[in-house]
Amino acid sequence: MVKTSQPTGMASSPCSTAGGTNFDCGLEIKTRSVEQTLIPLVSQITTLINHKDKLKKTERTLRAIQKVGQAVSVAVGRFVAVGEAIALENEELKEEMSHACFEARKAGTAIAQLTDVCGVERSEADGRSTVFSDRTGMVKAARMLLSSVTKVLVLADRIVIKQIISSRNKVLVTLQQLEQVSTFQEFVQIFSQFGNEMVEFAHLTGDRQNDLKDEKKKARMAAARAVLEKCTMMLLTASKTCLRHPDCESARINKDAVFQRMRLALDQVIEIVTDARTSGESKALPMSIYAGIKDFKVQVEGLRDSLYCVPCDAVAAQLEALVEQTEDFTDSAYTSHEQRESILQLCLITRQETQQLISTWSRAQQSVKAKEVTEEVELAILKTCQSVSELRRELHKVAVGRASELLKLHCDHLVLQALKAASGEGNLEAVAEYGRTLTEQREQLVETCRLLCHISGTEPLEITCIHAEETFHVIGPQIISAAQTLALHPNSKIAKENLDVFCEAWESQLSDMAILLKEINDVFEGRRGGLSPQSPKHSANLKTVKAAKLDAEEQTTIAKLGLELRLLTSDVDSELERWEEQKQEHEVVRQCQSMSSVAYSMYLFTRGEGLLKTTLDLFHQAEVHRPSNSASCFFFSFV
Repeated sequence: MVKTSQPTGMASSPCSTAGGTNFDCGLEIKTRSVEQTLIPLVSQITTLINHKDKLKKTERTLRAIQKVGQAVSVAVGRFVAVGEAIALENEELKEEMSHACFEARKAGTAIAQLTDVCGVERSEADGRSTVFSDRTGMVKAARMLLSSVTKVLVLADRIVIKQIISSRNKVLVTLQQLEQVSTFQEFVQIFSQFGNEMVEFAHLTGDRQNDLKDEKKKARMAAARAVLEKCTMMLLTASKTCLRHPDCESARINKDAVFQRMRLALDQVIEIVTDARTSGESKALPMSIYAGIKDFKVQVEGLRDSLYCVPCDAVAAQLEALVEQTEDFTDSAYTSHEQRESILQLCLITRQETQQLISTWSRAQQSVKAKEVTEEVELAILKTCQSVSELRRELHKVAVGRASELLKLHCDHLVLQALKAASGEGNLEAVAEYGRTLTEQREQLVETCRLLCHISGTEPLEITCIHAEETFHVIGPQIISAAQTLALHPNSKIAKENLDVFCEAWESQLSDMAILLKEINDVFEGRRGGLSPQSPKHSANLKTVKAAKLDAEEQTTIAKLGLELRLLTSDVDSELERWEEQKQEHEVVRQCQSMSSVAYSMYLFTRGEGLLKTTLDLFHQAEVHRPSNSASCFFFSFV
């Protein structure tokens, strides 16, 4: 049977008619596009099957039935032609696709014949079956049609998966080449190819993310794509730093971590689209406290209907597992004494109410006269649910309060600024000290993300919390290794640029965390059902300015231009640094560097990113960097 979630506003699934006839297709529909393609066909077939048995056979009715049957037949013919073309282009699917197309065409022809009813009396007199005389035949033909059409759509969807896998494989090959380059010129050439491949992969996976029906998978895909997008810039600067300082161990560690993270994200995308794990067995998400409380309340309220058939020992065991999970809050060094005492007290109250419920329920079970749940049992159920809800409210208050405090504490990024300053001065001792401070901040943020995961309220938000936790966990050490590299080479502009990129990623994740915190609060207060990330960056870079609507080709062009601008800017910086070391004055190169930097800032402004926040900022930037010579003036007038 087709397994499909119920779209809003639909009275039935795509493979069941309004009259209750169910068509067993034996396939699972995982994308909205396949589901939406089936709905019109199901509607037409429903019209044919669910006619009244004693329908008055007027000329108008007969023409309407015949028209619908012909429409189905023509649509199937066109659909099959596309399926057969796909079969010819994909040898591995040719046999399955051809068979499914044959079945669909056969079913479409049968429906057309059964709905050819304009001469219904003559047809039935001649012994020819129609929709009126052979309803079973119509149901059989409809079942075959839906089954075969669904099979064609699912097979076609496998082509999309194949494209994503092929795109990932190309990215992996180029990634390995980038990892092994030894000259900057070779790196620039390969990175340009890598950028084009990443843009293609981003579009394929973005379309797939939007098409997925499973909200958990959508959230996981968004998290993986966010890693890939941010790591692309990190890969550029980390690789350049390694090429510029090939004997620097901290630069190599920094670069290796980026490559490793990109490979893991690429693997995660493939796991999502293929429903398989490339490394080991599938691991389920750990049960959050919110999910545990939800299940516990379902069990407790279910006691009303299970007075004589289900023992309630499972309820007590479930509560103990729940209380054990609260140790993530009570054992934390960052939880205040008052908060810890409050959580422990609420756990104790919930235990007492649960034990009272079990006792009351057991007495009611032993009573011969108890045909229904007694008022005493009902009151015990309500008290137990209320106590566990109070526990959830307290845990939410603790987690959200801590997250808010941390975001407020780190909003000025003082530690990052101090780390940058110490690195630029070559002060290794100060770098080590600020590195320890950043590590402590990272541990606080990682633990806070874990607590937020417990109270997030929806599975997509849980996944987003896990992504935030992993990001802080990974980027912290990368910032420190980038800072160590700059401290060892304080005059290296490439090393400085690399540290800036990793610090920006940290700041961006803090912004994402603030948005995540708001969404968790909205879910808790009932303002929304919980949103999974809608873009590769979650929504961290969405501004109040409305962006123009671009089609896929325009988006691809802009993304490629952005990568090329960034690469050209890096190339100019690298050349300038080399010439400065030779104590040469090259005003032209400095002008080029300024122009490339401004051009890239303008590009970021069009995306709502970077340091330029308003139009006034943009004009001020152009004014500050206004060149004196006519050629440069022409460049700025063109931009």
